[in-house]
Amino acid sequence: MENVKTVAEDDDFTSLDLKKSTGFDASPSYDRPEILSRRPTRMLDPRSPMSRITSSRTQNRNFTHALSQQKTDAGAIVNFEGKDDPYRPMNWPQRKKVITVVFFSADITPVAVEYGVSTTVSTLGITLFLLGFGLGPLIWAPLSEVYGRRMAVFPPYFIGACFTFATAASKDLQSIMITRFFAGFFCSAPVSNTGGVLGDIFPPAQRAAALAGYSMAVAGGPLLSPVVAGALIAESFFKMTGMMMLFVLVLDLLFLDETFPSALLVYKAQQLRYETGNWALHAKHEEWNVTISSLAHKYLVRPFQLLVTPILFFMSLYAAFVYGIVYLCFAAFPIEFQEERGWNQLVGALPFIATLIGTVIGAGANLYNTKFYVKKLEANNMRPVPEARLPPMMVGGILFAAGLFIFGWTSSKNIHWIGPCIGAVLLGAGFLMIFQASLNYIIDTFQMYAASAVAAVTALRSIFAAVFPLFAAPSTFALHRQYFRY
Repeated sequence: MENVKTVAEDDDFTSLDLKKSTGFDASPSYDRPEILSRRPTRMLDPRSPMSRITSSRTQNRNFTHALSQQKTDAGAIVNFEGKDDPYRPMNWPQRKKVITVVFFSADITPVAVEYGVSTTVSTLGITLFLLGFGLGPLIWAPLSEVYGRRMAVFPPYFIGACFTFATAASKDLQSIMITRFFAGFFCSAPVSNTGGVLGDIFPPAQRAAALAGYSMAVAGGPLLSPVVAGALIAESFFKMTGMMMLFVLVLDLLFLDETFPSALLVYKAQQLRYETGNWALHAKHEEWNVTISSLAHKYLVRPFQLLVTPILFFMSLYAAFVYGIVYLCFAAFPIEFQEERGWNQLVGALPFIATLIGTVIGAGANLYNTKFYVKKLEANNMRPVPEARLPPMMVGGILFAAGLFIFGWTSSKNIHWIGPCIGAVLLGAGFLMIFQASLNYIIDTFQMYAASAVAAVTALRSIFAAVFPLFAAPSTFALHRQYFRY
């Protein structure tokens, strides 16, 4: 019993208002104020994920026991052993944190590579992939806050790889469209949960550097994919992507540990129960009697509840609009360099590298802002200061607009190709400054529910990215005929 600790009032993860966040009433009982009230829970195999879900029929049964009126006291709640507990993800060795970021970014890269097969027929396929990519986070991110990050990422990631292979084996357009949608739906799991993982293991002062790797994976995949696709036929492209995903998944299973603090405390409590024989030991996360209806109401609705808050709505709207414009430009690149200038598919995809160079510059700018953020953090008694994340976004907004202007007004074949490439560099730099600053701001603002907040942003930006490329060709040709007749 020496390893058991009562709830720490200063712990970031256990001092939340459970009634507000989960609907569970953890207030003291009136007859014994020192005792926490607790609802009865259906007992299943604790190793099974279904042990957290009970049906309404089971909930309505009136189970009785001789000791059912005796409540569990607060001393039976398993917690971290103080803020310096090495079991707590924030205190993991730096090497382990870096490995976690690298592997989660590696999960995202092959998924992001699937975005950019830029042909006329595949535009609808990209749209359906991104629509699935926008709906998936509404499921996977909230589930990670119940069962942990691993359970909400690895199974859907494997299914997404299977649908990617199915795309490669498809013999008709209808099959390709269906498999692209479901591939996007399941492959969105690592993208929607990476923000929550970074919030689990990094304090605010270090989070910007870690998020740079995540942002580069999200932005770099679509920029590299046209170059790779230009050298491969479509079938080989999707087979290669599926094999990359399975390879990375095997590495994840071998080297990645759970990062969600509440899930780690559940594992700790389970082990203590078996080792000590004291079956009253439990984590606070286990006190919530999860039913399917409450799971749907509290977690599937949570991203939408967060999205209607003014902070998240306007930040998400701006980030989604910028994201959609970027994908509109991605669809315009083949028109500009292949159809207008007559380059082949491989050479015509090389200007995407200019945008990739811009994203590297943008990531560097966000890292440089970390010094300013740390000063504000220390002045605020080490409490997060979301507004200190925004200076790169202010600069990025100007660079993004300038890049669009230069790319648009130098797109004629009579102007040297370096002109639109310069615009692409500014476009990439501005995009990543805006994208990464917005994610940092959202994670700092919605710390415990970062995964759900990022899921709302991912859903909205994916919808914009799915729709914008559909009118790239008509708008580009209409503007070209009107302004570039010489």
